[in-house]
Amino acid sequence: MPPRRKAQISSRKQPKQARSTELVATILEAAIQVLTREGAQRFTTARVAEKAGVSVGSLYQYFPNKAAILFRLQSDEWRQTTDMLRGILADKAKPPLERLRTLVHAFIQSECDEAAMRVALDDAAPLYRDAPEARTARASSDKIVQTFMQEALPKASDATRALAADLIKATLAEVGKSFSESRRTAAEIKAYANAMADMFCAYLRDLERDGR
Repeated sequence: MPPRRKAQISSRKQPKQARSTELVATILEAAIQVLTREGAQRFTTARVAEKAGVSVGSLYQYFPNKAAILFRLQSDEWRQTTDMLRGILADKAKPPLERLRTLVHAFIQSECDEAAMRVALDDAAPLYRDAPEARTARASSDKIVQTFMQEALPKASDATRALAADLIKATLAEVGKSFSESRRTAAEIKAYANAMADMFCAYLRDLERDGR
């Protein structure tokens, strides 16, 4: 039996005119609303087109299937996260641990603000998680964190820096997701982010002091 062909996840074409750009933006905004209301399992191109007020044919000019729309939403989320990482961790005007603390607060806040959509995107992850575009996005954020770790842990070995980077990224992702599954107050978010930032900063101080 021949291998099952994977669904195309890349957009058919990129909008070049203002009108086309507006149409794509309308489709994506409608997709966010459908995704957060219906979830990934009930997400369809027909529902998105109806919400956007366009024909399915117009939608298909830019997105060949629902996987392509979901991947675009996920790509936009990855891009926003990468921009946030770069904007905070690459700011050499501030000490490394201060940058890390700022990142933790920004990340936890964003997880809570966009919890519904991120949960739905996680459900849709099997459609695109192994795509080359997904690997490229992960590699970009990994590089930013690795560069930061060289500043934060100048005495540590490469292996120690890599371990610290993996631990912090995994903890942020998993704990942030779990924390944001329930509605949180501003005070709860601040307290939780402070505690997590304290934990990370203490960990990096210990690593740097020991020179491991």
